[in-house]
Amino acid sequence: MSSSSQPQFRYTQTPSKVLHLRNLPWECIEEELVELCKPFGKIVNTKCNVGANRNQAFVEFADLNQAISMVSYYASSSEPAQVRGKTVYIQYSNRHEIVNNKSPGDVPGNVLLVTIEGVEAGDVSIDVIHLVFSAFGFVHKIATFEKAAGFQALIQFTDAETASSARNALDGRSIPRYLLPEHVGSCHLRISYSAHTDLNIKFQSHRSRDYTNPYLPVNPTAIEGVMQPTIGPDGKKKELESNVLLASIENMQYAVTVDVLNTVFSAFGTVQKVAIFEKNGGTQALIQYPGLSPSMKMLWFPFCFFVFLFFCFC
Repeated sequence: MSSSSQPQFRYTQTPSKVLHLRNLPWECIEEELVELCKPFGKIVNTKCNVGANRNQAFVEFADLNQAISMVSYYASSSEPAQVRGKTVYIQYSNRHEIVNNKSPGDVPGNVLLVTIEGVEAGDVSIDVIHLVFSAFGFVHKIATFEKAAGFQALIQFTDAETASSARNALDGRSIPRYLLPEHVGSCHLRISYSAHTDLNIKFQSHRSRDYTNPYLPVNPTAIEGVMQPTIGPDGKKKELESNVLLASIENMQYAVTVDVLNTVFSAFGTVQKVAIFEKNGGTQALIQYPGLSPSMKMLWFPFCFFVFLFFCFC
């Protein structure tokens, strides 16, 4: 029996196959509980880090006699139950099974909820997020937003296994400093699983991206967003690229229509969509191609009106 002034067991409770463990080390993990209890029987469920100090847990055995065996053993042993050198106090729980063992954020899925701490919404571009997480597998979709918890992103992978690999490697880590703007000192990733399985991305924009659908329209309002630099695998800035071009039309000497733009830009590939609009007192147009091609980068040429093009990364 432990010499501690605090009794290690309570004998007044009705035996249960669920045991209540107290005085555990900080952030005790499931594997440590199983290691302590498995000599007495099969563990079918656990619930860790409960209580105000997160130093309590529940362990459920497959059979009542297995739980009784553990309690009886340590009740008669001169050596108390210990985890990481700390004496663990054991008692029967008043519950007969552990329910809702895991919160939704702990149930593995193919979509991760990422909270990026220490940054504002415009500090980390969707390209940087994609670069960091695509190291673990193909990223299908990304959606970023701001909540009370801060700047967050939903990241969809092919399956839960890929998402778990990314979470295990990145949770609690920092985005490499060279991928961040100069004014950002550091940021940390807090990652949990989302209940979503398939994100609904309606537009390609600076806040959301569907990497599986090259034909998804670009949201014109994305032009108002802050243009973030695209970061290459070597950490260097590179030219922003997209399958949608933004053309600023100046010094027009004749009417520029959708048909005119379609004829001009079709010389470089199949034009899917053309939209003309007025902005800041000038005429602009969005021209959408099926995808990127080398010929698109040759789209810098003189007309009787001057067309200045740049890749619109929205």
